[in-house]
Amino acid sequence: MNKSVDPLASDRMQLIATLSNTREVDMIVIGGGATGLGVALDATLRGLSVLLLESNDFSGGTSSRATKLVHGGVRYLAQGNIHLVREALRERSALLHNAPHLARPLSFVMPGYKFWELPFYGLGLKTYDALAGSASLGATQCLGRQRTIEALPGVRTQGLKGSIQYWDGQFDDARLAIALARTAAAQGALLVNYCPVVGLLHEQGRLAGVRCQDAFGGSCHEVRARCVVNATGVWVDEIRQQDGAAHGRQSAPMVAPSQGVHVVVDQDFLPGDHALLVPRTQDGRILFAVPWLGKVILGTTDTPRHDLAREPRPFAHELAFILDESAKVLRRAPQRSDIRSIWVGLRPLVRPPEDEGGNTKAISREHTVLVSPSGLVTVTGGKWTTYRAMAEDVLNQCVASALLEPLPRCRTVDFKLVGAPEEGATVRASLTRPSDIQTYGAEAPWVASLPGAEVSLAPGLTEAMVRFAARYEYARTVEDVLARRHRMLFLDAALAAHLAPRVADILREELGVDPHEDEFVTLAQQYTSLPE
Repeated sequence: MNKSVDPLASDRMQLIATLSNTREVDMIVIGGGATGLGVALDATLRGLSVLLLESNDFSGGTSSRATKLVHGGVRYLAQGNIHLVREALRERSALLHNAPHLARPLSFVMPGYKFWELPFYGLGLKTYDALAGSASLGATQCLGRQRTIEALPGVRTQGLKGSIQYWDGQFDDARLAIALARTAAAQGALLVNYCPVVGLLHEQGRLAGVRCQDAFGGSCHEVRARCVVNATGVWVDEIRQQDGAAHGRQSAPMVAPSQGVHVVVDQDFLPGDHALLVPRTQDGRILFAVPWLGKVILGTTDTPRHDLAREPRPFAHELAFILDESAKVLRRAPQRSDIRSIWVGLRPLVRPPEDEGGNTKAISREHTVLVSPSGLVTVTGGKWTTYRAMAEDVLNQCVASALLEPLPRCRTVDFKLVGAPEEGATVRASLTRPSDIQTYGAEAPWVASLPGAEVSLAPGLTEAMVRFAARYEYARTVEDVLARRHRMLFLDAALAAHLAPRVADILREELGVDPHEDEFVTLAQQYTSLPE
């Protein structure tokens, strides 16, 4: 992308008018999370006409609730899954290159309280470096006790022997999703949030398109396509059941969801720019303490979840686990009263379905692409780091299944996203400190030119940023702004609720619609509500 290109307006009336006039496209993507947006961009860059439909806001589900890490997967290395680690490390490099304003290298320090831990983990992480090769972000090294304390000023010093330092990446997941959506739109794709698919169109036993409905205006639209991709994450089985029901067939569940809980506290619990990693807690899980946008994220858990709530809440034992394990490695143990926000992400863990007569392709143990007998392409599993590779696999499978003609080569491996500075520029995200206008990368001057650029609503948020979100980033509600265009809900839910009335006023001025302020305040209360 070129920094001189003006941002593309995301006017809702124009989007719905374009949707109304669209009768047929090459590909329809259902789902506006990381994977769906990646598919839309890949397909558009290969010359396909693409429509993406999202029932909520872009990244409104799992894709805005990650641990904010761009990583190769140290835990998979311990499991011996070398192929998966290589793929993720390769994709880590691509993501950092394509969105340097939203992603950056991050140092992880692994404190050791037993002498055997340092050489044991150090050897494994040296292997991690070797697998990264030229894409390595920094050499793994052993730090003595004093250097460990300097790197992690908040670490518990009693019994500390030293640490291992290694490198991975960090990013702003929701803003990266918006950048993907805007990049795809700039290349010609039509993306519409708050427009759920309410039905599938079948002709002669084949999936021929979808029926969707504008969640705000209520208008219904039918669009046909050569290929329909189901990229709805933990909700893929809902679309698959609709597809199967059209032929009197019941599809076996494909996803066994789990949830990850994240607790946010002030950064004085772990000052500095280094993340803390406990590779093995008492019950064998991993614990992170990650500095992010002026706060610290503690987590995460991995608990089976049998319902698919849009806003899942933590279980009491998950919160207890995070606080108890944090107390073992932090000098000052976080208490329940210290929590600024607590949020949950659902992970779409794949349970490979039985052969339904269609074409099933398990790309890796992390993500799966399945083509049903009617031609519905479903992709789920995986993680943010590998979103681009997942999208490429989807396009390859569409061609292999004869849903699409042979396509030009994939271009996304080195295609810069909206806002990325030009080659040679030194702009790099600073994601450990509070957000600022640099988050917008090459578009920062444009944001600064809007009314209210000098009026600060909160650290890192100005009136101009709210206007930019409304005009160019598809924002329609207070939640869109304070949860995903700015991350205040995830950082300090009480402050986010306090800001809601002013943000709502600006959105009314910009959009002339109800920005659902009261609904957001209720949501913010959930993010400070702790399980007993």
